[in-house]
Amino acid sequence: MARPLSEMTLEELWQLFPIQLQEHRPEWADWYAEERGRLAAVLGARAARIDHIGSTYVEGLLAKPIVDILVQVAPDAEMAAVKADLLADGWLLMAENSAYGELDLNKGYTPDGFAERVFHLHVRREGDWDELRFRDYLTAHPEEAAAYAALKRELLGKYEHNRDAYTQAKTDFIKSCVAKARGV
Repeated sequence: MARPLSEMTLEELWQLFPIQLQEHRPEWADWYAEERGRLAAVLGARAARIDHIGSTYVEGLLAKPIVDILVQVAPDAEMAAVKADLLADGWLLMAENSAYGELDLNKGYTPDGFAERVFHLHVRREGDWDELRFRDYLTAHPEEAAAYAALKRELLGKYEHNRDAYTQAKTDFIKSCVAKARGV
């Protein structure tokens, strides 16, 4: 029997859940739509906005087969209740910054590896989020999306089993695109 994820070290988790990249799959939009409906039902009016973000949104872009979702909650939403309802709905809490009202959760990570559908959920207070600007910038600039795909392929070879290093190594590229999107 596999050990619970909560008992595994970070290195064990990285081995169980390596970085994987796939060509764009149209069904990712369907997965998002289904999960969006569930989130809207669970959160109700507390969810001011729900968006599909990340590489799985951008047609033609190489991506980890993980659908990223950004939920912006209303300013008056009680984050403890939002968190409790999401946990009751099967989401697993990965990180929390209660000072800023931020939650990061996931679905689809099992003691035996990835499930068929995997999601990352980013819960934030309503605002102007770079994730949306980056997504829209890559969608509007296919040449930048191609450069991002090339970078991800290169980093996969170096960091297949180190998600933190993989993410960190993409940061400068992402910040550059966001700055361009903001006209800075």
